[in-house]
Amino acid sequence: MTKIKICGLTNLEDALLAIECGADALGFIFSDSPRRITKEKAKKIIQEIPLFVLKIGVFMNEEPEWVREVAVELNLDYLQFHGQEDHDYLKQFGGKAYKAFRIKEYSDLNQVAISGHHFFLLDSAEKGKPFDWDMAIRAKQFGRFLLGGGLNPENIEGALKKVQPYGVDVCSGVELYPGKKDPQKLREFIRRIRQWDYPQANSVNLADVLSQ
Repeated sequence: MTKIKICGLTNLEDALLAIECGADALGFIFSDSPRRITKEKAKKIIQEIPLFVLKIGVFMNEEPEWVREVAVELNLDYLQFHGQEDHDYLKQFGGKAYKAFRIKEYSDLNQVAISGHHFFLLDSAEKGKPFDWDMAIRAKQFGRFLLGGGLNPENIEGALKKVQPYGVDVCSGVELYPGKKDPQKLREFIRRIRQWDYPQANSVNLADVLSQ
């Protein structure tokens, strides 16, 4: 089953809606971004989230001591890094850390190969726009990954059919504006993924399928 990460959450209402719709993981951005959230606000949201939902902190070029402080205090399950963090930096956080790679050209896959990471996020170098998914297919030789970059309800089925990734990561593609999710887009995005995972759900109740 395709793993679903909803990123850029800034409020409890959106977090609970994502969980209700079937998200596997929620992403909280602690670095410079229109969707940046404070540690205190994230903590209040996370306290209301069921334990089975993964909590992922998103960081970029931060001091490791501060990242560790946030991770411990909020009991984050995973740490996603978008900056210039190298292998030694990530090693400090053990198996909790993984890297996001921005992809625009085939040569960008070299950084994935060199990194030696067997789990990673493929993001687009152009914010809000998908990259050539043929490059994502090529990246499968390096390990499992979350596919991100410009995904939305309109193109998610095409992405799944072509790439068949381990999971997907969406942020702006299901928003009303930065930091606020669009309930209709969010529901439709996840519905289409689960319909891809379970084609038989076209003729039976999806909730019944997911409960099996």
